[in-house]
Amino acid sequence: MTIRSLFAAGLLAAFAIAAPLHAQESQPLDGIAAVVNEDVILQSELDRAVANVNAQYANNPGQLPPPDVLRRQVLERLVLVKLQVGRANENGIRVTDEEVNAAVASVAQQNNTTVAGLQQRLAAEGLSFDEFRASLKDEITVQRLRQSYGQSRVRVSEAEVDAALKAQSDGMQYHLAHILVGLPEGATADQIATAQKKVEGIKGLLERNEMDFAAAAVRYSDSPNALEGGDLGWRSADEIPVAFSDILKGMQAGQIVGPIRGPSGFQLLKLVETRDASQAPSQMATEYHARHILVRVTDVQDANAAKAKIDTLRARLAGGADFVTVAKEASEDANTKNDGGDLGWFTADQFGPDFGQRLTALQDGQVSEPFRTEAGWHIVQRVAARQTDVTEQNRRAQVRDTIGRRKLEEEYNRYLLELRGEAYVSFRTGNSTIDSATPDTVMSAPGAAEEAAKAGNKRRDGIGEGQPGSASSSQMP
Repeated sequence: MTIRSLFAAGLLAAFAIAAPLHAQESQPLDGIAAVVNEDVILQSELDRAVANVNAQYANNPGQLPPPDVLRRQVLERLVLVKLQVGRANENGIRVTDEEVNAAVASVAQQNNTTVAGLQQRLAAEGLSFDEFRASLKDEITVQRLRQSYGQSRVRVSEAEVDAALKAQSDGMQYHLAHILVGLPEGATADQIATAQKKVEGIKGLLERNEMDFAAAAVRYSDSPNALEGGDLGWRSADEIPVAFSDILKGMQAGQIVGPIRGPSGFQLLKLVETRDASQAPSQMATEYHARHILVRVTDVQDANAAKAKIDTLRARLAGGADFVTVAKEASEDANTKNDGGDLGWFTADQFGPDFGQRLTALQDGQVSEPFRTEAGWHIVQRVAARQTDVTEQNRRAQVRDTIGRRKLEEEYNRYLLELRGEAYVSFRTGNSTIDSATPDTVMSAPGAAEEAAKAGNKRRDGIGEGQPGSASSSQMP
């Protein structure tokens, strides 16, 4: 997984370096901002995260919500990171120093510098390199937890892929953004009236061109993607509830509809732009047919013994032995041994970069020298290569990935709500302490009474709703 994709998740590391390395000078440790179960978030951690958000909006500071609301938004994100890292540790998920080193090198490369140069730039901005490494480690840990959760909970059937392809047969895709004014589950009539007044006030600002949509989302939206301007990314028709996809078909780019009442509150939806994905050119890929012989490294057969065995097998092949015969006799890959090591047709990267590099360097009929991968020691014989139109294959893979991400988003959002609800979280504000079981909706808006925040307005889907890649039939895309 790339670090770029980690930052796209919009959590702690996104505050650290998603934008160019501009940040206010870090503040000295000055106390505890929140207690999260048996862990704490320091005021200095919160100050740095808020400073980086402010730096990202340095050219448009008016787009940010009031400072106290921004601090609460950022603090809630930090709380979720703490909870997820804690759960990952309980589940035995670990990130090694070598993996963190690789992540740091990737960030340096993305910022067009070296690791040493990155350290210098962080120091110049008053940021600790050790703290930066720790934030990256937390981000990788959170992603591992999410992946582990998805692998155990999310399944996509071929029937679901077929249905989705049929639904998007027109090929149209929609780039969407939204603003959410949240409502608690079982909202009272007064809470509904206050939320409706708030969303109408926001819509009035937009209609009078007093603020653009992204700025209004950053300042007023209750959705966790508020700081991203409410951007929902590109969606095909199958990713949008039918009721809303019908509305979109009659809209023009730039048009805003709503407010629309949903289970999570009132929403304003903007169609940013559209595109016809069916006009995409055909996609060709090189596929290879190959055979291999595998010798594994195990507790019984150490690396030296495995290397000696693979060298012996390679010598037999060099002496004229038939590859299929040797593979059937000696390969330790149970899946291909009986077929003479036949791997069928596949793309070069299907079995990892090391295997692919060795394979593509061969000519048809050639046999490689022994090489090592995580699976063990290999010898590979390239049989043939061909150009294949993988447009439909890739399309199905993309749809499968889209459905999987949507399912994961929905399932993981519920998981985060449970995680947040079960946790002991105590916010420290000045000399007071506020125990919080779930995050409060505290956004302000034109025309909305401040009592909305004080009423304890709870978001039903206050964690993860509206993140790019998420959609469900029970809420706006």
